[in-house]
Amino acid sequence: MEQVRALFDAHVEKWLAELPVGELHAPMAYMMRLPAKRVRPILTLLSCELFGGQAKNVLDEALGVELFHNFTLMHDDIMDNSTLRRGMSTVHEKWNANTAILSGDAMLVRAYQMMGCDPGVLAIFNRSALEVCEGQQQDMDFEKRKDVSLDEYRGMIRLKTAVLLDCALRIGACKAGASPNDQDLIGTFGEQLGLAFQMRDDLLDAFGETNRTGKEQGGDLRNGKKTWLLITALQRADELNDATLRNELAKPIVERNVVPMIKALRALGVQRDAEAEAHRLETVAFNALEAINQPDQRKLPLRHLAEALRGRVS
Repeated sequence: MEQVRALFDAHVEKWLAELPVGELHAPMAYMMRLPAKRVRPILTLLSCELFGGQAKNVLDEALGVELFHNFTLMHDDIMDNSTLRRGMSTVHEKWNANTAILSGDAMLVRAYQMMGCDPGVLAIFNRSALEVCEGQQQDMDFEKRKDVSLDEYRGMIRLKTAVLLDCALRIGACKAGASPNDQDLIGTFGEQLGLAFQMRDDLLDAFGETNRTGKEQGGDLRNGKKTWLLITALQRADELNDATLRNELAKPIVERNVVPMIKALRALGVQRDAEAEAHRLETVAFNALEAINQPDQRKLPLRHLAEALRGRVS
């Protein structure tokens, strides 16, 4: 896996070195060089190798996946008023919102440049890119609602987060000539892994320390984002007539105190149960991977990467 990562990193640096100079592309380069595990493009490369292809033949598509992912992050940070991304200033903080919007748009165009040579790849990417945007819209809509169900939340994170991991793996499989059934299986592996990934991301937001995660602790809680944690906690708190969470959420965002909110989540057993749900999703993902008729040796890098995500920091 380290060889694949090194191959991709070198490809990114070569691509960045060829970008035009100027305010449009400087934020793009800054964003792409922030510390990151680059999970999605590595999944693309490993999926290609799983089905007998060569990683070097899917580098552009892997780069397209990472460009799209960073485009969504750049715009998400604006919408969420986030000041930190991976421990460093967000693009709109370092430059300004208008520059971040335009640079993000340019990243999207660049992503499509990477995907346009193969009709099969482009079809996968088109479908997934639109679903990611739909998921982000649902995420924002849920912030204004008080009645979001767990089923609605699961549907939202499937679109916002899981779909892109599904996409990354399907693209690698497609480039390697995998059968439609195998593409579905590796896509299921990615989707379920993505659901668990988002669950762990929500856990990190609420319970991870800023010096480890590079993000403000409890930022999603303060913003009232309807995560599995908050939805479940509110249901349990209402049953117990505990108004701690609802009292904080009734305040303007800038006045909300996340400390008692985090304490309430722990007291309600939400942290423990969320970790159990993440583990369940990961088990479903591994079962899909096992069902693929390819040598176990080729599956090992994907297993190792999935295991590493369980203890990820950012």
